[in-house]
Amino acid sequence: MRVDRTPRGPGVRPREVMAFQGSLPGMQGLLSISRVIDTVNTYIGKAVSWLILVAVVISAGNAIVRKVFSSSSNAWLEAQWYLFGAVFMLCAAWTLLANEHIRIDVVNSLFPKRVRNWIDIVGHTLFLMPFCILLLYDSWPFFLKSYLQNEQSMNAGGLVVWPAKFLVVAGFVLLLFQGISELIKRIAIMRGELEDVHGGGHHEMAEAEAARLLEVAKAQGLLDAAKK
Repeated sequence: MRVDRTPRGPGVRPREVMAFQGSLPGMQGLLSISRVIDTVNTYIGKAVSWLILVAVVISAGNAIVRKVFSSSSNAWLEAQWYLFGAVFMLCAAWTLLANEHIRIDVVNSLFPKRVRNWIDIVGHTLFLMPFCILLLYDSWPFFLKSYLQNEQSMNAGGLVVWPAKFLVVAGFVLLLFQGISELIKRIAIMRGELEDVHGGGHHEMAEAEAARLLEVAKAQGLLDAAKK
């Protein structure tokens, strides 16, 4: 849904209206890129999330074998770590897309939507994306050295190490692109070219809790004033 905010009225010259409208196709192109990024990260996130079940099965099987047969394997133990790392890193972008990362909703929800949008824009631009770029700059040599050496686990019977290190690179690449997508959508929302569909889940509960705390604070203030 796109809200028409084209300037109108006797004080607006036709050239100004045309210039304003001429900027819209560029944003629509960026929104198309954003939708592609969202689709890719959603597909990866949903697929990778099934690795949690695989990790649970391996963990349970490894525990049963260790208790019943007094035998275990470092490879199976490390496989659990790898699977957990894969879920944590590769689902981070999907979690950002779903707006499910931990934030101080009780405080954030007290601000008007426009202020919250600005907080997201500043946060993505000055913190999220620079952080992802910095981690990519540091993690790529970390992975490449391990890959070229075909680094192996220091534990007997352990797994190859470099795939686990590659997860760091892949995870922050996906997170960086999702940050770009979120930035595009925030700007489009503030321009009235995209409906703000964020919300639901614990965010609505947090907003309700913030409203309740505000009412309690107001009531307490009135009570204290009455006592005085």
